[in-house]
Amino acid sequence: MTVGETKGIILFTKDYKEKDKLVKIFTESFGKLMFFVKGAHRKNNPIAPAILPFTEAVFIGDFKEDGLSFLNGSKEVYPFRVIQADIFVNAYATYILNLVDAAIEDRTYDPNLYHFVKQALTLLNENKDPEIITNIFEIQLLNRFGITPLWSHCAVCGESHGKFDYSSKYSGVLCERHWHLDNHRYHADPVAIHFIRLFSAISYDKVQDISVKPETKTAIRLTIDELYEEYVGIHLKSKKFIDQMQSWENTLKLPKRETKIDDEKDSNSQK
Repeated sequence: MTVGETKGIILFTKDYKEKDKLVKIFTESFGKLMFFVKGAHRKNNPIAPAILPFTEAVFIGDFKEDGLSFLNGSKEVYPFRVIQADIFVNAYATYILNLVDAAIEDRTYDPNLYHFVKQALTLLNENKDPEIITNIFEIQLLNRFGITPLWSHCAVCGESHGKFDYSSKYSGVLCERHWHLDNHRYHADPVAIHFIRLFSAISYDKVQDISVKPETKTAIRLTIDELYEEYVGIHLKSKKFIDQMQSWENTLKLPKRETKIDDEKDSNSQK
């Protein structure tokens, strides 16, 4: 057991008995841990603001190597208020946190992933395009599931420019000259593959103000879904909820968010 403090991001909470809660926190120092919070429902409990969904804080407690850890206090509480208030942004943030929970085992020390998650939530909280932020996260998270597709160049000849498609047979992209080598390649939109290749290498620091067309977003979504179905095989309720939201947005005629990205490969991406 370690007694101390660490930064952490709330993954989820659930009620335990009448007054208590179990809180899953992705900590910077100890990985994912489940905490028991006694009296969490008690009025004016000082720790209550720190364990709200979509909150980062410094958590003080007993961090155990097995079983439940215990929270004793918190400080430097930072709520992602836009995420908390906007049901649409909330949905993407929930999906990102669910992916993290599925991608690594509890108590796996992974500070790089912690900071990547924080960057994604920060951009969502700044009203950057949630679809693109999530797409980048999904592609770069694949390696946490043990999946490392070759995106940078053709798996056959090394070509890095032109039209590409994804091939499961070659575990990477094929340039147009070698599409004939795999009749079962994805037959994806080459523009979608272009952006996915970009997403695999870009840093969130490069996300600026370049728009991605709605039809291209749809093609990107279809291709990433195919990748996750083939290689990861998880079916999260939060993902299904996102899939249903497009019709809501059309019905409510909500303004479309635009995110722009610096369209050049970045070798300093979070992976």
